Amino acid sequence: MADACLHSPKGGYLKQVSMETESITGLMAVLVLQLGVVLFAVRFLGRLARRIKIHPVLGELLAGIIIGPYALGGISLPGFPNGLFPLTASPVAVSTELYAFAAVASVVLLFVAGLETNIRLFLRYSLVGGIISLGGVIATFIAGDLVGMLIFKAPFLDPRCLFLGLLPTANSLGIIARILSDSQKMDAPESVTIMAASVFDDVFTIIVLTVVLGIVSTMAGGSQSAMSLAPGILIMAGKALGIWAGCTMLGLLFAKTLAGFLKLFKSTYAFSILSLGLALILAGLFEKQGLAMIIGAYIAGLTLSKTDIAPVILERIHGIHHLFVPVFFAVMGMMVNYRDIISPPVLVFGGIYSAAVIASKLIGCGIPAMLMGFNVKGSLRIGFGMSPRGEMTLIIAGIGLAMGIITSQLSAVLILMVLITSVVAPSFLNLLFKISDAGTREPVKADDSVTMTWEFSSRGIADLVISTLLTDLRSEGFYVQMMHLDDGLSQARKNDISISINKSSQNTVTIKTARADMVFVKTTIYEVIVQLYESFLELKESSNPQAMKNELLDSGGRTDEKLLSYIRPECIRLKLAGETKEEVITELVDILVSEGRVLQRDLVLHDVFEREKAMGTGMSNGIALPHAKTDGVDDLEVAIGIKKEGIDFGAMDGKKSRIFILIISPQKDSGGPHIQFLACISSILIDPQVRVALINIDSPEKAVELLREEAKPKPGQ
Repeated sequence: MADACLHSPKGGYLKQVSMETESITGLMAVLVLQLGVVLFAVRFLGRLARRIKIHPVLGELLAGIIIGPYALGGISLPGFPNGLFPLTASPVAVSTELYAFAAVASVVLLFVAGLETNIRLFLRYSLVGGIISLGGVIATFIAGDLVGMLIFKAPFLDPRCLFLGLLPTANSLGIIARILSDSQKMDAPESVTIMAASVFDDVFTIIVLTVVLGIVSTMAGGSQSAMSLAPGILIMAGKALGIWAGCTMLGLLFAKTLAGFLKLFKSTYAFSILSLGLALILAGLFEKQGLAMIIGAYIAGLTLSKTDIAPVILERIHGIHHLFVPVFFAVMGMMVNYRDIISPPVLVFGGIYSAAVIASKLIGCGIPAMLMGFNVKGSLRIGFGMSPRGEMTLIIAGIGLAMGIITSQLSAVLILMVLITSVVAPSFLNLLFKISDAGTREPVKADDSVTMTWEFSSRGIADLVISTLLTDLRSEGFYVQMMHLDDGLSQARKNDISISINKSSQNTVTIKTARADMVFVKTTIYEVIVQLYESFLELKESSNPQAMKNELLDSGGRTDEKLLSYIRPECIRLKLAGETKEEVITELVDILVSEGRVLQRDLVLHDVFEREKAMGTGMSNGIALPHAKTDGVDDLEVAIGIKKEGIDFGAMDGKKSRIFILIISPQKDSGGPHIQFLACISSILIDPQVRVALINIDSPEKAVELLREEAKPKPGQ
């Protein structure tokens, strides 16, 4: 038959294939366009959310609402008559292709959540955290279900009521971790308890989800009474719970064997991607068994979390996580009709629901906390700390939407609840932590871990020590994860050894590990110091910085007029008063201070003078370029001073310096083109005519114009 079609005069078969191909390519073209728009939207709104001090998840949700089918996404465009994100008839409101991408993203998110689960913390605080979490989960589930019964006039086992009870059970570990970290209260007893209980929240929520899905599946076939369905519900719930518990125990039991198998692939990128492949396989198998994909993904992450390759997996799939997960939250936002959020019924429903969620967490977690040794302040901190909703709530909402249990209006209520709890609860938690009183009735006993601190003379030395330490740990077979690059926090793990390395201040290195492993840490630090000391001696013998400095201004280099935008007329003085190096530097710094360009004057002066001690910045031909990196500014700043008669600045040629250019920039990585500016201004001032013109210039504005003109590319360059 196929051959007949293929050779028919009308070419029916070929025409059909061509149409199908066009259809597939058309769908793919729309999908890639949608993903591109989503990526830009979530990055922009996520960044904006961070700037106003709220969790980026909320910004990503808002991005989805704005560009979704109910808002801008439904506007007709050339080539897109129904909009770039047209409203579909499916329960999820977006295209199947885009929702599939979001489904994969939910697997990635829960796999990472499982990997980040601290099993030691989980077990160590299993009693306190488990009881507090269980109290909160039970109280919140009952409160949410009761709100559903009140609003829908439905029985307790109605699927909508069950989901309203289930959705707010899990705390947002991402939101609360950020709040505790920003408050510098991560080591407080309440904080440790909140983090441990949050881990249990995820576990208990997964268990409750399996039970709820079993109940909904059992009740989906008819309108029998709950009593007559009880045996079937118990069987289905028991099956779901048994699969979850069995897979979890098997995973933890064979975790090291699995890690050993993955290590056979040698490359850290290879076994990290394969671990994600394992999560996808397990997620698919769980979905086939009638359980949610995220349950399988979480178990896969939890299995590997106790292995030494967990940190490196987290680091290697960091990019995948940052690509997929924001898209998931955007798609969740697209399912919400913004008109529903601002409608009075949803506002009332969302307000009642949010109040019930926060109150139930305060009661359900606070009362057990008081029974476990916390006072009223500590219990309130724990209650509010367990209140923010976020990632898990939205994932379960997506499951409910796909099943047709949660409607667009109900989804709007959930988004409103997430917004309210994620803003209100952290605000109260911050206020409670500002009260310095202890949160426990009795002093907390110290744990087995110990902390050592090493202070060095500069940030550069501290950075070098950490870099060498991490390199040495890798050579010892440790898996190292750069957890927070901006915060200088790293973690190294090998078998059951775990080492936390933190650059706690500009020049201080703090290391925390188990007491039994601190001797190893001290030995390693000692070897690092010896290694660096020997390297410094070799560098001193083999290099001549003074000779290298002599070569800096002996030829021209690349110039860029954009770099000269850092030079401002108001930061130029044509007649400096200073008569010594110290006075001139102080005068230049004070120019920036008077213009509001400096955060900490004394710190800037200290860092510039320290740089001068290390190697003088008096160049040749009457030029001095004092410079430093410092925490006293938040952007690259430049001040220029002229002193025709000149002063002794320790120049290389022994002559007096007449042109002084101060360059200071922040210590942070994004501090600006510090070295590029130095090279650029040096290349401009190599021209003797430019130096003479600058010394004799009669206004700051003309000085800026002169330098920027010289920075422009010359003909033939």
